[in-house]
Amino acid sequence: MRRLLLILAAASAPAIAADADFNGRWNISYPGAANRASWMEVQGAETGRPTVKFVSIYAGDLNIANEASVRAGELSAVFRYKQRLRQDEEPVPVEVIVRARLEGDRLAGTTERTGSNQPPVRWVGVRASVIKDKDDGSWREGKPIRLFNGKDLTGWEPLEKDRPFNWKVQDGILKAAGGGANLVTKDRFWNFKLRVEYRLAKGSNSGIGLRGRYEIQILDDYGRPPDTHSNGSLYSRIAPAMNATLPPGEWQTYEITLIGRDLTVVLNGKKIIDKQVVEGLTAMGHDPNEGEPGPISLQGDHGPVEFRTIVLTPLVR
Repeated sequence: MRRLLLILAAASAPAIAADADFNGRWNISYPGAANRASWMEVQGAETGRPTVKFVSIYAGDLNIANEASVRAGELSAVFRYKQRLRQDEEPVPVEVIVRARLEGDRLAGTTERTGSNQPPVRWVGVRASVIKDKDDGSWREGKPIRLFNGKDLTGWEPLEKDRPFNWKVQDGILKAAGGGANLVTKDRFWNFKLRVEYRLAKGSNSGIGLRGRYEIQILDDYGRPPDTHSNGSLYSRIAPAMNATLPPGEWQTYEITLIGRDLTVVLNGKKIIDKQVVEGLTAMGHDPNEGEPGPISLQGDHGPVEFRTIVLTPLVR
């Protein structure tokens, strides 16, 4: 009888997740913050020394934890960096701790800054979708869609309702003064080619969000060596093969192809990213549902930027 009771008790107890169940890529959303999304990858959770990547703890990048562990069913990752808290002051050490537990097929997590009087930021992670579409030559162009009609903001809306709206249309040009809300399409798209003409002032910075998840950097970096933050990069992830940026004040052209996770970027007629794989959300991401169509977004919270052509051509079979 005692043995039977033990068996029944074990069967009714909640299952304890194996450490390895933390491994993989996770799309992260924040309850109460619909315009925010993130991404995390865990490798080697069963080894006692996991590698944890998170977008973004600081600087808008894909950050790698300085320490990570799994104990008693909880994943913990520590990120350390320096931050200037006030202008003209020296940067000070900062520590952020990410914690997560498995609840069924989801993660329940928090992000907390050590020593802060603010409560931990709560988030939910779901496994990133497996996307099978590939840029294999089998896709054909559908009917082009003019996302910007040259007259007004029909089809667009501010992503953040609590920020200044600093966008306007003047003489057929869509202009953002910077320091305000991002702009996002009301419609959603899956596989496509996107043609964008833009112009930047000297030293300015903006970006294009693909499906509301993956940022193509817009940056005045004329003449600088390319890196993962350069103009034309998949922000903090894929560096352009060359610097194809024109001097500030000149109109420049992006031709971007996204099929599944396969990304190609042509800047000013030069191919700078060629069918490279997008692993997951970047810092500009606000839609965590990677397996679904998403909007096109334009960054308006950095510097001034102008657009005069935004045409999306769906790719279909």
